Amino acid sequence: MSEELKITEEWDKVFPKSDKVNHKKVTYKNHFGITIVADMYEPKEYEGKLPAIAVCGPFGAVKEQSSGLYAQEMAERGFLSIAFDPSFTGESSGEPRYMNSPDINVEDFQSAVDYLSNLNNVDKEKISIIGICGWGGMALQTACIDTRIKATIVSTMYDMSRVAGNGYFDSDDNEEARYKARVAINNQRTEDFKNGEYKLAGGVVDPLLEDAPQFVKDYYAYYKTPRGYHKRSLNSNGG
Repeated sequence: MSEELKITEEWDKVFPKSDKVNHKKVTYKNHFGITIVADMYEPKEYEGKLPAIAVCGPFGAVKEQSSGLYAQEMAERGFLSIAFDPSFTGESSGEPRYMNSPDINVEDFQSAVDYLSNLNNVDKEKISIIGICGWGGMALQTACIDTRIKATIVSTMYDMSRVAGNGYFDSDDNEEARYKARVAINNQRTEDFKNGEYKLAGGVVDPLLEDAPQFVKDYYAYYKTPRGYHKRSLNSNGG
């Protein structure tokens, strides 16, 4: 049974379209057989082969948000760039929706490098990646194993692995708290299986609490307002 992708052709980004670059949607499969949908940006005028960049992130976001803005900006600066929706996310395929796996997410970056390496107008010796927020860690892990990547840039506000293990500001840096977190996660898996669906995790707290940390207020100011809201973004709609 073939998959049916719902790809939006009109411009529906949260940022304005540049008049300095060409834009189009592209698709390709990763090694897990998942179809990745990406926005490609390239300079309107160039000579020879271009250096290329693949961009993704943050967790729970889609390519119509910050990753697309980064990719378009890099195209204005002379790169051929793609911003892609990860597996299970946005316009890309994969079930269940809006889950993440470190293995598959690294493969998402590698498949982007596969794609860029086979474009006739790309210099395959000048391919780089950018990981934003939670995808900074995915970018670093990909760079550790993929020798085709010549430069890796991360734009990350905190160490997500440390937060997952120790809580925000190391508030749960003790054995009891970590055990309770594992119990809660595994109990949720039991409930999800019983209900026949896995609940989406993530998103931005809404309504915003008055005493919320500043970084939570910053999340809200982007994902929940016209500045960054997008209907396909988990961060804008879930959690």
